[in-house]
Amino acid sequence: MDSQTSQSSQASQSPHTFQVDLRGLVDLLSHHLYSSPKVYLRELLQNAVDAITARRAEQPEAPARVRLYAEGGTLRVEDSGVGLTESDVHNLLATIGRSSKRDDGLQEARSDFLGQFGIGLLACFVVAERIRVVSRSARTPDAAPVEWTAADDGSYTVRTLPHEARPEPGTTVHLVARAGAADWLSAERVLSLARDFGSLLPYDVRVGDEAITELPAPWDRSYPSPTTRRVALARHCHDLFGFTPLDSIELNVPLAGIRGVAYVLPSAVSPAQRASHRVHLKGMLLTERAEQLLPDWAFFVRCVLDTDSLRPTASRESLYEDETLAAVREALGERIRSWLTGLAAGDPDRLAAFLSVHYLGVKSLARHDREMLRTMLPWLPFETTDGRLSLEEFAQRHPVVHFTRTVEEYRQVAPIASAQGVGVVNGGYTYDSELVEALPSVRPGTVVAELDADTVTAHLDAVDPAEELALSGFLSAARAKLDPLGCDVVLRAFHPLSVPALHLDDRAARHEQARAEAEEQADDLWAGILGSLRGSAPRARLVLNHLNPLIRRVSSLGDRELIGTATESLYGQALLMAQRPLRPADSALLNRAFLGLLEWATHPNFPEDGAR
Repeated sequence: MDSQTSQSSQASQSPHTFQVDLRGLVDLLSHHLYSSPKVYLRELLQNAVDAITARRAEQPEAPARVRLYAEGGTLRVEDSGVGLTESDVHNLLATIGRSSKRDDGLQEARSDFLGQFGIGLLACFVVAERIRVVSRSARTPDAAPVEWTAADDGSYTVRTLPHEARPEPGTTVHLVARAGAADWLSAERVLSLARDFGSLLPYDVRVGDEAITELPAPWDRSYPSPTTRRVALARHCHDLFGFTPLDSIELNVPLAGIRGVAYVLPSAVSPAQRASHRVHLKGMLLTERAEQLLPDWAFFVRCVLDTDSLRPTASRESLYEDETLAAVREALGERIRSWLTGLAAGDPDRLAAFLSVHYLGVKSLARHDREMLRTMLPWLPFETTDGRLSLEEFAQRHPVVHFTRTVEEYRQVAPIASAQGVGVVNGGYTYDSELVEALPSVRPGTVVAELDADTVTAHLDAVDPAEELALSGFLSAARAKLDPLGCDVVLRAFHPLSVPALHLDDRAARHEQARAEAEEQADDLWAGILGSLRGSAPRARLVLNHLNPLIRRVSSLGDRELIGTATESLYGQALLMAQRPLRPADSALLNRAFLGLLEWATHPNFPEDGAR
């Protein structure tokens, strides 16, 4: 009994072999691993190229030919590669996940192969119902040719053929289209796919009699002059990406085995938009949607390159994120950075044309790269109270570089600050405030200060105390009117004379105003919590210009109700001039003030011009 139990236990522990449902696996490949059935042709080309590479490793003078013939829903692919013996067929073609690239004899040369995952011909079942392979080994010339025939139900047969069936070493693959997939095996489609995938392959590849390789690559060719080269690359970009570039950038990183070119987009794009690049691996197109190839700041270029160092994913349609890719990304970013600094040093016209379109990209780079900021200082444009200038020129004009963090704040103070001789940079646009704050790090001695309402008010001339005292009644009525809105009223003398009033606040004042509004609308508990958060932040202020004729006339009014209506009108007009968004209370105030002024203007007892 113990013996039987032991035998049963041993039987239950004996190993079993996984069974693979080929149809289910093909469905998995076509719907989840590969983005399109078109990859079948890439797999065929890769197998053919790898077979030639393997043969040439042992026989350097061996022929290097790949021929594709498509007709009537069938495709034949012939190569002059290393070929297979009957044993190879059983070991490689019939075992999923097994790759000849892992054979011990080829381990040292494995980096020369395109495909290393053992999927191979399996991808062809995405478009074919039957695959037939006829091969003769170059390593064992006396071995008979072998035929392997497989169906999409998972069955296959193997048989040897007479020597005349395949006189020369190499492999021929025959595909028969599955139902609904005949178009993928049409001559026109095969030619288009072969050109797309294999235009940079190092061997003689033809579809019928038509060559599909175009070597050397456009960026590796010799040209009579730099201008001729630029024109040729621009034509290549237009054919490949559909746009004519502003410029082209050489991407040559020998240590990483990379050769290629980056094309500068002719129109602005969002920095958040993920750029897609074309990457060839040892001549074979790997992907045309590589998103992680360049640093995020380099969103203004599209790349096409060939590499022998980057690692593909199992689907061979994207790049594997590893240390090598990170190093390549940094190296390519350095090439683009060098191109920018080269333009700044020697071609200001082309740099100006580039910056007029892609200044955001350069500003994004300059935020993190002090050397780039130092290089671009004379070129990057900023909106300032002196016009559109570079930070370098602006800093030369003003001992203190004031800036605002929002466009609204800049619009509030720009006209007044300019009239008072205060230089202000609009830091409200993307990256601008960060770059202004970084200015002292590349321009020692530069003083940078954020402009707030107190600074602006401090630069405005105070009114003679006696005159302000005489207007105390007017100011009292005006302050009482705007106090519910969280706004103070002050009297100053400033230019330009045409500005009657200036609305000033800062972020702290706006936060306090928002808190107060929320407190008014909250229930008792929440109002108590908001009340406890009340800060000592300065309130917004309406600065009345004592030099303005209208303010002088309004300040001489004796009717407190009319003073209140006039003050509300000046407040609303100042908000509109600052292009600030209006709150419901502000809109109601403007409407009330307008109707109030109409009422006074049409009142029977309203004084005539002479009486005023």
